[in-house]
Amino acid sequence: MKRSPARIIREYGPFPGADKVHGVSFDGHQVWFASGGRLNALDPESGKISRTLDVAAHAGTAFDGKHLYQIAEAMIQKIDRETGEVLASIHAPEHGGDSGLTWAEGRLWVGQHLSREIHQIDPETGAVLRTIASDRFVTGVTWVDGELWHGTWENETSDIRRVDPETSAVLECLELPAGTGVSGLEADGADRLFCGGGGSGKVRVVRRPRRPR
Repeated sequence: MKRSPARIIREYGPFPGADKVHGVSFDGHQVWFASGGRLNALDPESGKISRTLDVAAHAGTAFDGKHLYQIAEAMIQKIDRETGEVLASIHAPEHGGDSGLTWAEGRLWVGQHLSREIHQIDPETGAVLRTIASDRFVTGVTWVDGELWHGTWENETSDIRRVDPETSAVLECLELPAGTGVSGLEADGADRLFCGGGGSGKVRVVRRPRRPR
């Protein structure tokens, strides 16, 4: 396993009315982050909140190319990005112990905090299709360039790790500075990883290492 310090290239926040940052997603233009009672759209260039949706937003956030998905206590809600209307909902796998959330290959991927797992689930039914184990508390989850990354936060230390989705082996680990937590996690499709900062109220950007092709 390759270990290296996480390269934090930008920080946003804290923001008025958003004391904590939970899930994080990216729709190609805006970073969406969950802050308990609302979803916030953050312009990554200006660093300003452009709009908010008044929906329950307690943990992971995902975007499927059209709709947002948001963990709200023991449910995962499908949300209209324009109006904030909840269009559908399914039970989350751990019924309240769920953390990160991302969309990849037509499926939702759900981080499980205390059980240290990542579930791939059917977005229509919530059925668990496969499970990937971890050896640390799992927070945010994201896929980029065929790579599975997830955040960890345990014993006041956090890192972002790339894992083999078939064997669960940790391939690479980006270590955050002491006292810096990772709640949500989402890639921008290139070399930025957007990281929720939990109780700091911040969103941080970590540079994703690129490998030669």
